[in-house]
Amino acid sequence: MAEGGTRRGSVLPGFGLSMGFTLTYLGLIVLIPLSTILLKTATLTWGQFWDTVTAPRTLAAYRLSFYASFMAALINAVFGLLVAWVLERYDFPGKRLVDGLVDLPFALPTAVAGIVLTTFYAGNGWIGQYLEPRGIKVAYTPLGIVVALTFIGLPFVVRTVQPVLRDLDIQVEGAAASLGASRLQTFLRVILPEILPATLTGFTLAFARALGEYGSVIFIAGNMPMRSEITPLLIMTKL
Repeated sequence: MAEGGTRRGSVLPGFGLSMGFTLTYLGLIVLIPLSTILLKTATLTWGQFWDTVTAPRTLAAYRLSFYASFMAALINAVFGLLVAWVLERYDFPGKRLVDGLVDLPFALPTAVAGIVLTTFYAGNGWIGQYLEPRGIKVAYTPLGIVVALTFIGLPFVVRTVQPVLRDLDIQVEGAAASLGASRLQTFLRVILPEILPATLTGFTLAFARALGEYGSVIFIAGNMPMRSEITPLLIMTKL
């Protein structure tokens, strides 16, 4: 408080200017692009709209997108937690390099990621040539979609869990062990309650990111209707 009981003004812009800028920014970046979808939908009659969203091809795309996104987010929740744990609790040669590689899906264009993954997992690819003789076909199948979505979603879990593990006092684990708790009990009763909210947040972010992913999936999916066609691709074909 300034002298005389008056409130000292902030050096930052006032509420009106800040709110105006916020609404303008959200309108240009979020609302206007989304409104084009609504305007496109408005050109359809209710019957046409219902037939489109309930067509067998559309329902198959819904099922595949939600299933693949959920499985990829679930895989990332488990292995992302493991990666975050290793990066925060252990020192090893090349740690900074590994930590930087976690952000590679953020920096790599999604189309490039899709092409690289397809090259790896195709029947004649570096990895696919060993998997297909064993009956595991990745490229141009729903499994390939899960692989692509897992790749682009991993950083969301790792970067969400890392700060929580960094702030978690390791002495608490030692105290639990000194009281007779096993490693499993220490993890379930001491560590898990602390990292579970962050893990669920990372899972949700990875799931949401996977639902809308387009670039990395279309190259490895094969885009076959009723089999490997995702919802974002179907939306693109309808616009």
